[in-house]
Amino acid sequence: MRIQMLRFGTIGLIGCLLVGLGVGERAGAQETARWDRESAAAYLDARQAWWMDWPTAARDRGTSCVSCHTTTPYALARTALRIGATATLPAAVERRLLDNVELRVTAWHEVEPFYSDEQYREGKTSESRGTEAILNALILANRDARAGSLSETTRQAFDNLWALQVSTGDTAGAWPWLDFRLEPWETRAAQYYGAALAAVAVGSAPGGYDSTPAIQPHVTRLRGYLQREADTQHLFNRLTALWASAVLPGALDALQRQAIIDETRRLQREDGGWSLSSLGMFERSDGTPLDTGSDGYATGLVTYAWQRAGVELADARLRDGLAWLRQHQDGDGSWPASSLNKERDPTSDRGRFMRDVATAYAVLALSEAN
Repeated sequence: MRIQMLRFGTIGLIGCLLVGLGVGERAGAQETARWDRESAAAYLDARQAWWMDWPTAARDRGTSCVSCHTTTPYALARTALRIGATATLPAAVERRLLDNVELRVTAWHEVEPFYSDEQYREGKTSESRGTEAILNALILANRDARAGSLSETTRQAFDNLWALQVSTGDTAGAWPWLDFRLEPWETRAAQYYGAALAAVAVGSAPGGYDSTPAIQPHVTRLRGYLQREADTQHLFNRLTALWASAVLPGALDALQRQAIIDETRRLQREDGGWSLSSLGMFERSDGTPLDTGSDGYATGLVTYAWQRAGVELADARLRDGLAWLRQHQDGDGSWPASSLNKERDPTSDRGRFMRDVATAYAVLALSEAN
């Protein structure tokens, strides 16, 4: 900072001093604020346990649906919370989830899809299989990355995944993906989000799996799809692709990566956080106004993706985002967020879906910073 000040005139010096004071105050607030890992873990465990016991989430063979809002982010965050030699094994709820996923992977051709054509409408069987194949591979690869070796069940999950990849047409390289017109995960546009998660799974798998000769045609198609379609996506999808590009090189090019970071910087709010509603052209189906304040999901996603993409902790905007997260954990261990689809009672079980994913991504971002 002193070297920079000497290069400026008197006005520049005063400006730097004022900005420096502001950054110092924010940094001080960040250092004094603490987040509670134990209460975050307790919240996430309780919500995932509820989800697996909720009759609406139940599927055949005693399994449960692997949701985008509760289960998948839970699996990623719960692993991140297992830090240190005394926390190397999955907790009971996490173990139950992993058993659920492994059962569905090993019985892939016998278990029923989450949603079938017969129960809903044409196309839902294919969409369900594609979506589940991605999420299963992501959850198991994330687990194996901590262990340092790829299990046979995870290899089978990837085999299931590659068998369903689209090989021709405009969406070549992607997968069929659930579309229930529910933002931000179950829409036509969310097919790109799903492909980005597939890239995270492939790039995270240990043992150099992404370099396996047999899968190179699939990986090449995946990289091509993510690069080809990136510039047409809303920012929420592109942030997920930014994360993917950090673990699977070539998922985006350097210009695309920087454009995502630059655009996200412009959307940061004065309090240091980000609003999910600003990351796309979203509208609620019930006509109620979207929440425009900073929330845990958007702020957690941005700060996590930035860190994975190489933004340094010395970056003032990243530090402000992490400070917002440290300062906005609620008493039950969770972080706030609200639905993009309709106004919901935030204390209801359905109303907590967005809080579930917000908590998981806040944990990911803060754990990465630690």
